[in-house]
Amino acid sequence: MDVRQKRNKALGERVVKALESRNMEAYYASTKEEAVKKALELIPKGSSINMGGSKSVQEVGFRDAICSGDYDFCDRDKASSREEKDEMALKAFTSDWYLGSVNAMSEDGVFINVDGNANRVAAYAFGPKNVLLIVGMNKIVKTEEDAMHRARNEAAPINTQRFGIDTPCVKNGSCFDCKSPDCICCQIMITRFSRIPKRFKIILVDENLGF
Repeated sequence: MDVRQKRNKALGERVVKALESRNMEAYYASTKEEAVKKALELIPKGSSINMGGSKSVQEVGFRDAICSGDYDFCDRDKASSREEKDEMALKAFTSDWYLGSVNAMSEDGVFINVDGNANRVAAYAFGPKNVLLIVGMNKIVKTEEDAMHRARNEAAPINTQRFGIDTPCVKNGSCFDCKSPDCICCQIMITRFSRIPKRFKIILVDENLGF
């Protein structure tokens, strides 16, 4: 274990305890493979699963594992129209599991998500019986204020560039608090506690994942 891994493990274990104090279930994984193994242990076979466009879930290989497993996965990438994609998004509210990540998380376990269509933050807030988040250690920052800054000025511009849309942050590389029709910061959600015990299952991974 190199010094970076030692640091991340020490920090990750502290963040796990912080998340547990917020009524959430949390784990630390040293590798992508370990993260996928833990995620598969958590989700029973036959479960209905929905997700947004999380790069973190894809990058650890968990989406592929779900697609090849015995699950009722609502795969929005197979939608043939915008209407069908919207219908799939609505099914998230009655699913057993919703998969995703965060845009940023503070060391004391508060996490920030920004969204354009709001299907992701809506599902995090209400509906699915369980929400499983895969979070790379690159998204852990010191404070809630730092988390908000990261979500707005790092994650949002990169995601907007990924979608190929035209906003001030695409042109300039950081948030300008725009009112563009293509803005992906329409909703900003702060999650600090889970009223339903262990509804959130969070796996921190010692990898650079997503944006």
